[in-house]
Amino acid sequence: MAFIRQVRTASGATAVQIAEYVPGRGQRIIEHVGSAHTPAELGVLLERARGLLAGPGQQMLDLEVEASPPVADLVPPPEEPVLVAEPGVQQSAGRDGPDRVVATGSQLLFDALAGVYADLGFDQVADATFRDLVIARIVEPTSIMDNGRVLTDLGQAPASEKTMRRTLARATAGKYRDRIAAACFEHAVTAGDVSLCLYDVTTLYFEADNEDGLRKVGYSKERRIDPQIVVGLLVDRHGFPLEIGCFEGDTAETTTIVPITEQFAQRHDLADMAVVADAGMLSAKNLTALHEANLRFIVGSRTTKAPIDLASHFRWHGDAFTDGQVIDTITPKNSRTTENGQAKKAEPVWDRRRHPGSWRAVWAYSAKRAVRDTRTLTIQENRAKDVIAGDKKAKTTRFVKNTNGGRTLDRASLERARRLVGLKGYVTNIDAATMPAAEVIASYHDLWHVERSFRMSKTDLRARPMFHHTRDAIEAHLTIVFTALAVSREAQNRTGLAIRNLVRQLRPLRSATIAINDATQTFPPTLSDRHREILLALKGPGVTH
Repeated sequence: MAFIRQVRTASGATAVQIAEYVPGRGQRIIEHVGSAHTPAELGVLLERARGLLAGPGQQMLDLEVEASPPVADLVPPPEEPVLVAEPGVQQSAGRDGPDRVVATGSQLLFDALAGVYADLGFDQVADATFRDLVIARIVEPTSIMDNGRVLTDLGQAPASEKTMRRTLARATAGKYRDRIAAACFEHAVTAGDVSLCLYDVTTLYFEADNEDGLRKVGYSKERRIDPQIVVGLLVDRHGFPLEIGCFEGDTAETTTIVPITEQFAQRHDLADMAVVADAGMLSAKNLTALHEANLRFIVGSRTTKAPIDLASHFRWHGDAFTDGQVIDTITPKNSRTTENGQAKKAEPVWDRRRHPGSWRAVWAYSAKRAVRDTRTLTIQENRAKDVIAGDKKAKTTRFVKNTNGGRTLDRASLERARRLVGLKGYVTNIDAATMPAAEVIASYHDLWHVERSFRMSKTDLRARPMFHHTRDAIEAHLTIVFTALAVSREAQNRTGLAIRNLVRQLRPLRSATIAINDATQTFPPTLSDRHREILLALKGPGVTH
């Protein structure tokens, strides 16, 4: 038996749905009627749902709805006064009632986001269902089954669930990601440049019991033991996405940067670009591969390498550093090479021909960082002492060493660490004539943009594909998230609003479709000056009122 149910959504709205009980499967949604944000809208949607249930082929339910009484139309007045009106002029009986709101929807929000989608060139994919899935992911991330409700609330006629699933298959077979990535590149080149790109890696876990060819247990950034995948993201210096890649869950992060950057460079025939990554990507094999692919790089260096790179400085100047001091020197490519002799007081200037066994290294000292590092070391020292004294459970604790079956404080390691507080290193294959040390440091500090994009994809867009199981479906889902991330970043750049705030501002602006006699008419919402500013900044189609 079909029935009406109300469900609270993640956005705080109330979804009105028609559902039925299926033996052995529970409730099955027959149709999404819409989502209500006010009691008045809820009443309209409930009335509409009751009408659908009372339609042909539906069993009538006693919902205590009082039907409007049938009335006869009046006999038209005669041309001349008569005692009795002539028969045959009376029309058929009907129902008389006031105008009714039959539907509401956040059409302005959909149109504005669709406008950004088109402006980025994504409409070349020519798949309206794919576009709808992208916009639904931005507005209210949810499952395939629930996307119909979100799109209905946006004033759209959603495709069926089967059509949406077929769209996922088309996205993979039709190589939508390649076409979206090409459009992203064109936009980034037009808006700025891609001579410097930022790269980072994250993990997305699945609530699954067993591993498969893609979802595997590996090192998790969220410290989970569930099967996961590894996702690499390449963005421009402002955080606009350019390339995304998916790897098996047990893939080492350091092995992901080369395939994605090489794929990006080959796809767009780039002969000169630099990629920036954090210290986790620092490996001799990675840097050599990037260098041999004619790609320039800037990666963070580990502080433990400072005594080797700054051996000459420590010999001639000791532990003394000044706030903001920058030391431009070289670092060996491997432990077997030493090209920085301590006998010379001046630091060598890196040259790829004169120093084939080294990379360029830039070290900077910050008094603020030194205070923070000292505080961290003190906490670690106190924790080590507590472990040695037995006050805390023994774990892998820094500065604790095992000697003769007992635990002691590793004072030598602690002193070495204290000598290096405040230092931050950067390794690159870009010479000083091309990029000064200050620009190397500034370029590395732009990495927060890619970290912000990852946070957006994992929180605002809920990238974790918990509802997908096959590799093709997961890859298609990541294509939708990648596209949604591009639209979201562009919308934020245009309006200066975080995407969640943007949706909260525009979603309550609801158009109303009203039934007047036998016709319907749609009325736009009333806009404030702030709403007009946002919509004009987005430059969506139809946003002229």
